[in-house]
Parts: sequence; C-alpha cells; structure tokens
Amino acid sequence: MPRPRKCRRVCRLPENEGFQPLRPGAAGQVVLTVDEYEALRLIDLEDLSQEDCGDYMGIARTTVQQIYGSARKKLARALVEGLPLRIAGGDFRLCDGTEQRRCCGGCHRRQAGALKNVEDFQPGGNEK
Repeated sequence: MPRPRKCRRVCRLPENEGFQPLRPGAAGQVVLTVDEYEALRLIDLEDLSQEDCGDYMGIARTTVQQIYGSARKKLARALVEGLPLRIAGGDFRLCDGTEQRRCCGGCHRRQAGALKNVEDFQPGGNEK
C-alpha cells in the first residue's frame, strides 16, 4: 500500500494563472501545479536551499527535489515549444499565517486581490 501523499504548504497563490506565448496557436498547454510553482519561487526567487524549501513546505528534501525537477522540466517545455503555461491544482494547503514553522512572510503581506482565486481551489489544492 503506497504512503499517503502530504499536502505541501504554500504561502500564497500565484498572482498570475498562466502565461501565453507571443505566437498563439500552439497545440496543447503545460500545467504547472501550485506546489511546483511554490518550489520554483522558494528555490529560484527566494534563494532557499532544497532542504530549507522542504522545511518551509512541510515535506522531505527528496520530495522537493522531485517537485522542483518536474517544475523545471515543464517550464522548459513551455518555453522551448512555445506552449501556454497554466498554473493550477496540485497537493497543497494555503498557509494561514498562524504556522509555527518558518514562513516567508508572504501570508502576512497578502493583498486582498492576490486571493481572488482561492475560491477556485478546494482544500488540498485541487480545483473545483
């Protein structure tokens, strides 16, 4: 029996739901999950190590490594093949700012507009 999947802690939902290539008309799209987006944000933008990212998200470093690798591959595919990139779904829970674990502070700085899409996600991060 496989081990149950842990929800990854995410500080805030992405401000953008996706990106379109300059030349529209590509067949298909790439879907980046919210937890993959968060791993990219923490590691590449916030300069956290994979271990620190794992501590923040409440998952093991090896899981972060898998999520991060998947996210980079999807991002590269979207860029190289000129495919639209959509950010949606995944196994995550939104940080409410009361966590005892280390936080990036974004959940405390959230603007009302940044949460406009939170209704589109059910607990656990899956879209309605």
